[in-house]
Amino acid sequence: MRVLAFFVFLVLCTTLEKCFCKKKPRPKPSCGYPPSQWCKTLEIAMECKVLKQCMELNATRPDPAVPNVTVGLYYESLCPGCRGFLVEQLFPTWVMLADIMDVQLVPYGNAEETEHLGKYEFHCQHGDPECLGNMIETCIMKLVEDMAFLIIFCMEASADVLTAAQPCVQLYAPSVKWETIMTCVKGDQGNQLMHDNAQKTKALNPPHSYVPWVTINGEHTEELEDKALSSLFTLVCSLYTGGKPPACTGAQKKLDRSFC
Repeated sequence: MRVLAFFVFLVLCTTLEKCFCKKKPRPKPSCGYPPSQWCKTLEIAMECKVLKQCMELNATRPDPAVPNVTVGLYYESLCPGCRGFLVEQLFPTWVMLADIMDVQLVPYGNAEETEHLGKYEFHCQHGDPECLGNMIETCIMKLVEDMAFLIIFCMEASADVLTAAQPCVQLYAPSVKWETIMTCVKGDQGNQLMHDNAQKTKALNPPHSYVPWVTINGEHTEELEDKALSSLFTLVCSLYTGGKPPACTGAQKKLDRSFC
């Protein structure tokens, strides 16, 4: 995720009809690797012609010995408050602070689980469509990995979460077939994954009483929840114990960036 965040704005620019960026031709890498892999090795960076950018990215990374701040979100795919927090706070903060921040998404929330004939059945607060949205996002996290948060943001930021699901997958993970996602959603794999989400939610201490339910480094308090909902960016910066990245301190650092 750390390398991926460096390319988020580059990817988003390709999805918008208008960008508030300089109108300059954008060179297209000739390599066959996705953006999340460009800085993985020296050879890939050289082949994709982004070696200088990768070196600068590595230079801005904090001390790897210092643990990241982990933000957990226990939510429901169709809950308006959950969608607002994910779209307006969690995703933008992650884009800016991915080097010092990890995100854990658990779509389940106030759903209820029963077991029948060896399979789990789920009943969601906002009905069957929400159960489907929860399951789709859970399967996306399992099958798409690095691009999952981008896809879920794309879905939750759309007017219709379910209608947006397939186009968002095609946009950010074109190599993943929609049929593969739906096989997970309708099969035993998705059923077990959602059961795991139910178990994670039930294991919360203190037990959740609403959603969105935010945890910081596995801990939930009303004070942390209030601070996260007010300004997650400020909270993550304040809790990180290592050297603060430029985004937190406001320090200017001249980097060679490409434009879209």
